[in-house]
Formats: sequence, structure tokens, C-alpha cells
Amino acid sequence: MPASTLSLQISVDGDSAHVKCIGYLVAGVTDLLSSEVKQLLRQSKRIVLDLTDLRKMDSMGLGTLVRLYVTAKREGSQIELINLSRQVRELLGITNLLSVFEICGEQGMRLP
Repeated sequence: MPASTLSLQISVDGDSAHVKCIGYLVAGVTDLLSSEVKQLLRQSKRIVLDLTDLRKMDSMGLGTLVRLYVTAKREGSQIELINLSRQVRELLGITNLLSVFEICGEQGMRLP
């Protein structure tokens, strides 16, 4: 898949950042999310990844989320997920990672 399959909309409010992921978080495009979030970690203690418009995530995308989580924890920050699709929720559940990530509010467990 070409690099244009993932786009991000980022907004920063104080020490919090909101990153809306649009498209596919799959092999070949994960570096975009990784580099953007790592830059945000320099100024933000809380990063919310909004997965409302994320259509698919593969194991590379999952690995990227885990690496970002570890980096954030190490730097005293946190990463939260909101608006998980059924596919993403199942992937996190199968890999026993659902409880690792902070899930924000009712929207965090969006059903189809």
C-alpha cells in the first residue's frame, strides 16, 4: 500500500494532544504515526489517538502502538485510545493488549 493510506489530523491543547488517524495503520505507513507521536511526546503528557476513521490495522500497526505506549510510559506520559472499531478492539483483545491501553469513555468501545 502506498504511504498515502494513512493521514493524521493533530491538535494540541496545553499538555494534551489529539491525533485522529484516518485510513490504514499497516506495514509501510506506521513510521508516520510513530514519528509524529514521538514529536508530540516532547510537549504533551497525554496523547489521545482517535481511531474513529481507522479502517484497518495489522500487526505492524499494533507493534507501533505498543512501541509508542512504552516510549510514553518511559517519558512519564500516557497514550489513550478512543473510538475503537470492532477489528481494532478484537486485535487488541486477542493479543491481551486491550487492558494495557487507556480507553477513554464510552466512545472507546464503539460497536459496529
